[in-house]
Amino acid sequence: MKEINTKLYFITDSTNYNEEEFLFRVEEGLKGGATLLQLREKDKTTREYILLAEKVHRITKKYNVPLIIDDRVDVALGMDAEGVHVGQSDMPVSLARKLMGDDKIIGATTKTVQQAKEAYESGADYLGVGAIYPTTTKVKTVLTSTDTLKDICDSVPIPVNAIGGLNYENIDVLKGIPIAGICVVSAIMKAENPKEAAEGLIKKAKELKLW
Repeated sequence: MKEINTKLYFITDSTNYNEEEFLFRVEEGLKGGATLLQLREKDKTTREYILLAEKVHRITKKYNVPLIIDDRVDVALGMDAEGVHVGQSDMPVSLARKLMGDDKIIGATTKTVQQAKEAYESGADYLGVGAIYPTTTKVKTVLTSTDTLKDICDSVPIPVNAIGGLNYENIDVLKGIPIAGICVVSAIMKAENPKEAAEGLIKKAKELKLW
């Protein structure tokens, strides 16, 4: 099993930011301690996605943080990212693994124990489970209970990370659940000071003994 630090999994959202501001916020989040970065772009062309990913990759390499590309195996392969993350409506984990090879990181979004087991057996290295709370980054959100999150943690041997509307004010709900980390978007991306926001999340997670 790969050693992947998913404690503070930072997922990007470039909405309403020009490229300079977006890249600045990405770097500030990494300075604050983000341990894994997922580049999520739903509306860019393949060429635009690759060009942006290459710029983000230069930043993540500076901080020795793996870059995960959301959804797009072709983009991840094209610019040699460390991994890819697939959802339930994206390419199957088994096919992503076949294309990406054994050395790359593959994450999967799951909402049930059955989906979690299937993802693990198909070659996923970690899971994102949620949404724990409604999110502002997706129009349609299916909520996952903390009980289901705990059941999923207990059902697979790979890292399980909580995702969905999580921030400094509400991560207390995860206390006592054996997660490997938390995935956040707006809590860092839209923060007045992304670096301080990341540092604050890590500090509180440690106080709560989330990992």
